[in-house]
Amino acid sequence: MAVTDFPYQTSGGEPKPGASSPPGSSVRARMIPPMPGKALWGWIGPLLVTVFGGVLRFTGLGHPNAVVFDETYYAKDGYSLITWLVERVTIKDADKAILAGNTDIWQKCTDDLGPCASYVVHPPLGKWMIGAGEWLFGLTPFGWRFAAAVIGTLSILILARVARRMTRSTLLGCFAGLLLALDGLHFVLSRTALLDIFLMFWVLAAFACLVVDRDRAREKLVDWYESSPLTPQGPSLGWRPWRIAAGVCLGAAMGVKWSGLAFAVAFAILSLLWDFGARRAVGLRHPYQGAFGKDVPNGVIAFALVPFVTYMATWTGWFATATGYGRKWDQATSSDNPFFFLIDSARSWVEYQWQVFSFHNDLATSHPYMSEPWSWPLLLRPVAFHYEGKQQVCGAPDCSEAVLGVGTPVIWFGALAALVTLIAWYVGNRDWRAGAVLLAYAMGWLPWFYFAFAENRTMFLFYAIPMVPFMVLAITLCAGWLIGPTVRTDDGRLPMRRTTGAALVGAFALLALINFWWLHPVLSAEVIPYSDWNARMLFDKLWI
Repeated sequence: MAVTDFPYQTSGGEPKPGASSPPGSSVRARMIPPMPGKALWGWIGPLLVTVFGGVLRFTGLGHPNAVVFDETYYAKDGYSLITWLVERVTIKDADKAILAGNTDIWQKCTDDLGPCASYVVHPPLGKWMIGAGEWLFGLTPFGWRFAAAVIGTLSILILARVARRMTRSTLLGCFAGLLLALDGLHFVLSRTALLDIFLMFWVLAAFACLVVDRDRAREKLVDWYESSPLTPQGPSLGWRPWRIAAGVCLGAAMGVKWSGLAFAVAFAILSLLWDFGARRAVGLRHPYQGAFGKDVPNGVIAFALVPFVTYMATWTGWFATATGYGRKWDQATSSDNPFFFLIDSARSWVEYQWQVFSFHNDLATSHPYMSEPWSWPLLLRPVAFHYEGKQQVCGAPDCSEAVLGVGTPVIWFGALAALVTLIAWYVGNRDWRAGAVLLAYAMGWLPWFYFAFAENRTMFLFYAIPMVPFMVLAITLCAGWLIGPTVRTDDGRLPMRRTTGAALVGAFALLALINFWWLHPVLSAEVIPYSDWNARMLFDKLWI
């Protein structure tokens, strides 16, 4: 579990064409630093951290026995999808009926199509995932939260593995997974049937696939360099399944929420820039012509065609039935010509997408827990997903049961310092990892400023959840720099920098654990005295 030095890992920017390798290192070692230790430990460590995070998320998952915040939309939409393949309108007081065990919640229409079509403003995939849990465990709080808990837990494993690959350190990979497991906002959304945890998962999965693809592409390039006659532009890198997988994940992200589009564009550019850098680093005479001719065509398929096909596949239920909102089935089937059916169905679908686009642009309804994106990194206005006052049930006259959607302050404030450090590090050294993390973080944050200033849109802190894995990666990269390389002194001892750095990183992890433990009662709806609940409101006026 050796920790490699942060600066050495990437040598800053890519070497200039024709530059010699560092003394004692080969092109292979420079372009593809070896993974640490045995592969088995690279799985055991992250899996143990994942189990820890999973236990936290699944314990008491069905509590509170209530429809929490926007679960009132997505729990019913998910159940509608697995029942009708499209979203349908429910009866008045459907939430109460569901909690009473009644699943016949559909409002009847006067036409022959059964329940009324529901106008929904997000693509179906996230709701299909929620519905999968309901299919397994029924229309219950545990059932509609099950998929979120699974996805939240799996994201811990993915982050631990991608952090390990980026730092070449199993220890730092486990550190990253632990921080994500201990983040309050990630914890709450992993236990709530909202869409944002699924968006975060697919964005993180796409990023992880691209990091693997970066290594695999460089391996192919180095294999060619070592075994074939050199050419000015280099070889075609052929089939790149990890890049295709990233395209699928990006299409899935957009199939949950349209905000996945910003990541799709950014990750496409990032991956192609990595291709340019790889060809330049190996010393090709014309690296950019080679990348444009041999890598870009593959990239167009992976980042345009594959995401589009994936996104369209998430709408299969709408296309396959006559009962979706705006489907206009009778019009589409009015001709025997199959091409007319396809064209008219596509036209109806585009009209529906435009209505949704207009809705999001015009959404400016005031909400007591809405917040501006500039305030998200500071945790100034979290969202109260659930609150219920109780009496004489917690050993005190007044008791509180709450679910507060807020990040763990130690992690979020530590991430601010880490992100500033990464900006300075990238400016000075062009470290690809710093650039990738900063770009991904920016794509989860900066686009919301347009909606804040140009559209005055209603927004919430939990929209920031796709940023959280990259905040953790920023902290992890800085932790690697603090700890430093595994180089012993002449007398066999570790240098003071490494000892001090390890102590600081360990102290940070301990503080995050303590901070999460302190907040846990108001993240998990534990019944506690009102005074204890109030003591956990960090910014009194803003958190309440």
